[in-house]
Amino acid sequence: MPEFAYIARDVGGRKVSGKLSAGTQQEALAQLSTQQLFPLEVQAENAMAGFGSRRRVKAALLTTVYGQLADLLRSGVPLMRSLEVLRKQASHAGLVEVLARVQDDVRDGKPLAEAMARHPRVFGDMAVSMVRAGTEGGFLEEALERVAEFTEKQDELKGRTQGALAYPVFLGIVGFLVVVVLLVFFVPKFEGLFARLRQRGELPALTDWLLAFSGFTQRWWWLLALVIFGGGGWIYSRLQTESGKLWFDQFKLKIPMIAPIVLNFSVARFCRVLGTMLHNGVPILRSLEISAAATGNRVLAAAVGRASENISAGQSLAKPLAANGLFPPAVVEMIAVAEESATLDTVLVRIADGLERRTWRQLDLFVRLLEPLMLLVLALVVLLLAVALLLPVIKMSTAI
Repeated sequence: MPEFAYIARDVGGRKVSGKLSAGTQQEALAQLSTQQLFPLEVQAENAMAGFGSRRRVKAALLTTVYGQLADLLRSGVPLMRSLEVLRKQASHAGLVEVLARVQDDVRDGKPLAEAMARHPRVFGDMAVSMVRAGTEGGFLEEALERVAEFTEKQDELKGRTQGALAYPVFLGIVGFLVVVVLLVFFVPKFEGLFARLRQRGELPALTDWLLAFSGFTQRWWWLLALVIFGGGGWIYSRLQTESGKLWFDQFKLKIPMIAPIVLNFSVARFCRVLGTMLHNGVPILRSLEISAAATGNRVLAAAVGRASENISAGQSLAKPLAANGLFPPAVVEMIAVAEESATLDTVLVRIADGLERRTWRQLDLFVRLLEPLMLLVLALVVLLLAVALLLPVIKMSTAI
């Protein structure tokens, strides 16, 4: 029998929430009525899990929430009181709603991590896993501080990447619009001028292809737009599925120049989270489970999962990581030496720092190369159009 999650008010006006088993939503409403509860929301458990978290919350706001919650808890403020304080001072409507629902779930006896997990569009897997580990290990305040630090670093990475790619993306869009305008409005004006050459069979093939493509674009522009937007929509919906996300993660690790950057950032996140967990006394298998979720790449997370299986069989960490071929050899060697010297927690954090520094330099170099590369492509396209239009003009002038 399916379970329904509900939020209701009792005869005293207090808001209560919970779960009940019923065949249909109507039966669930009837059960609430017999309990003298006035339902506000009743939905199937799967649907309720993400309710209220449809709005995304900026990482900067979440960083503040994690940091302030850690400060309040360290000062001795109870969890429920801390959530109430954060909810009252929040200015973002979506964040207020999510914090209210988290507070209701905690009031009903749910752990903080479970309450956060019901809002996956707001709280990521890494944050939920670290909060769960902090609750189990008794270092919730430090876990929240680490989550705040990781969230801030990821937001900084995202902002720097977007800023670095802003000009190349703008250049690509402008170049595409320039080519479209030339094909639709400028090239067709030469159709009549080259008609005599075409009749004599002297029109260059490049010019003929250009005029044909321009005519096709003019007549069937709506079909091209439909294909582009329809294909984009299909790809977007496909990427929302688990298989689509896995395929995209695999694809990112195969793109020339981009793959090393993506992989190094994922390995750096894994090393930083794993080092933090081990430093706080979390068992190695639990730490690997949490750090796998923090990689941000399903392929790498699966490799870490296989490493966990080998560790449970008594092997070292370095050996299975080296076998999957995703971790850089230098990183694997440092992990192996750290295991022998029992300094794995500190070495992992240093590995993350070094990887991030080197990867930032790679990203900067990639962006610097991308700008002239896009300019070169745009120049070649415009040159091709100019040559295709000038060849018949030169032929006509020499014939005269």
